[in-house]
Amino acid sequence: MMTSSASSVSGSPHSSLFSRTRLLVLGAVGLLFLLCLAFSWNTRVPMRGTRGKPGMRRTLVDLSPWQTAQTLSALAVTAEEAEYAQDGLRLGDHEVDQAFASALRQAALKSAHRPNTPEVRAAQKKLTDLQDLVTQDQTIVDALTAALAPKAGAKAGATPDADISDDLDVAKAQLALDSSELADAQSNLDRASGDNSAQIQQELNAHNAAQKEFEDSTHVHGEVAAISVRRRGTLSARISAWFAQLDRNNSIQQAQKDAVDNATALTRERAAFSAQASAAESQIGKATGRSERLSAIRDRSSENQILAIYDDRIQTSQQLGVVYGKWSAQVQLQHGIVGRLILQSISFICLIVIGALLVDTLLRQLMDRAALERRQSHTLRSILSLAVQVVAALMILLVIFGPPQEASTVIGLATAALTIALQDFILAFLGWFVLIGKHGIHVGDWVEINGVGGEVSEVGLISTSLLETGTQEDMGKPTGRRISFMNGFAIRGTYFNFSTSGQWMWDEIAVTIPSGADTSAMVERIHKLVVEATGQNARLAEQEWKRGTRGQGLGGFSAEPLVNLRPSPSGVATQIRYVTRASERFDLRNRLYQQIVELLQQPEQRLS
Repeated sequence: MMTSSASSVSGSPHSSLFSRTRLLVLGAVGLLFLLCLAFSWNTRVPMRGTRGKPGMRRTLVDLSPWQTAQTLSALAVTAEEAEYAQDGLRLGDHEVDQAFASALRQAALKSAHRPNTPEVRAAQKKLTDLQDLVTQDQTIVDALTAALAPKAGAKAGATPDADISDDLDVAKAQLALDSSELADAQSNLDRASGDNSAQIQQELNAHNAAQKEFEDSTHVHGEVAAISVRRRGTLSARISAWFAQLDRNNSIQQAQKDAVDNATALTRERAAFSAQASAAESQIGKATGRSERLSAIRDRSSENQILAIYDDRIQTSQQLGVVYGKWSAQVQLQHGIVGRLILQSISFICLIVIGALLVDTLLRQLMDRAALERRQSHTLRSILSLAVQVVAALMILLVIFGPPQEASTVIGLATAALTIALQDFILAFLGWFVLIGKHGIHVGDWVEINGVGGEVSEVGLISTSLLETGTQEDMGKPTGRRISFMNGFAIRGTYFNFSTSGQWMWDEIAVTIPSGADTSAMVERIHKLVVEATGQNARLAEQEWKRGTRGQGLGGFSAEPLVNLRPSPSGVATQIRYVTRASERFDLRNRLYQQIVELLQQPEQRLS
């Protein structure tokens, strides 16, 4: 039952992590993400041809050649591309101008042969009447204006006739009203007869204004392709340029296809118009009147001009396709250069990784051959491996992203933030260098750190571990606990190392001498007994301590046992301190206690 319960408890986090609700949410979000990627990929080409699609053209004249060239000019990056963009703008603008010229001539030709319907006749009559009325209004305005003009010989500052001035204002208002009606009548006649010359002229004026504004605000420039491409020194910039070139090339190829399609469509239109003109030419010989013959000749002249414009437009569209083809070839050339630079960057990253692996292997071999303690060798090897990995990662990041902008400011702020956030770890790391030094602590030393004593089991890069054995007074009594300290205590605090080569330490024993005994004699004998038992250790300890201090400050130091006396209710309390090895502490203490007990049990006369 306990096993089953433990299994259910341990499995609960797994079941909560992969519950049905979370799986459904993750699946829905993942599907949405994939759909967004697919849609973005399918719609990543910014331009598609619009020629021939119903409802896409908003003007009577097709402006797409110039609009396409205008859009592509913003994509030009290098000086070579800028030249092709300028050629595209020039040819696109010329093609559109010729399209307007052709449309205006066709509209004029169509206007000359208006259908003689009652609606057209009524609109024409109204237009003629309004033209006469506007002429009369203008005559009246001119006459009243002349009447208000100062006459020769008149006195300066004479006031004009108020009636004439009022009549002039009324005449001007009537002229404006009749002119407005004349414009409406002209529009009605154009609609009735199918004449769209006015609308075409408005589109031409708007196109000329837009073209002038574009030329004033745009200056296509760039560097030579070889220089422009190689300025992208980072892998991320090269990859970004690689994808941008793909999109740009797709747009240019689409524009090339549109230009070729436009030339084909114009060829068909020319053939149809030429057939229509040939059929009309046969009617010239059938014309009986002089005026009819003259009108037919004029129509034939207009048709020949329109055919010549068609030829020019076809040639311009073909040249535009050639320009876009050369531009696409130039982008493909740059695309190949960027691809080779990307491979160079990836090769350099691979070289960095190979170099890091080789350096790490070499360092491991050197650490294995170095005459270092095993734990120290392992710690130092870990530090060096980490350093190699960090350097390699930084070099790879520099290859991918390049040096950061405002590097000094970024590094300063990042260093300050990391120093505040990781100050304990930084002090611990610096403390490690103190601890592994000559006067630090090593594995096997008996130390006391922050009131905790024990034997050092590991001196790590960040922390030091002890096997707890108590403080100096309780040294040698293991508790079975392993305690770790951040190495910052080596810098910020104080630690005690009780180990020398012999691991000497001061120990003490306490004896109570009964009040009836000869205290002086008993103390002297106990002192003599301790001196005999610890004399050799005291001499060795003095020699080692003096060598450890290189003869500075311990010239008069003595490791002889010390005896302290103080009264107690049952006699005299005697405390004897002596030097012993840490490993022999308890054996020596037990031996001394045994000898002192035997000494105290001897008869009084024997002691004397």
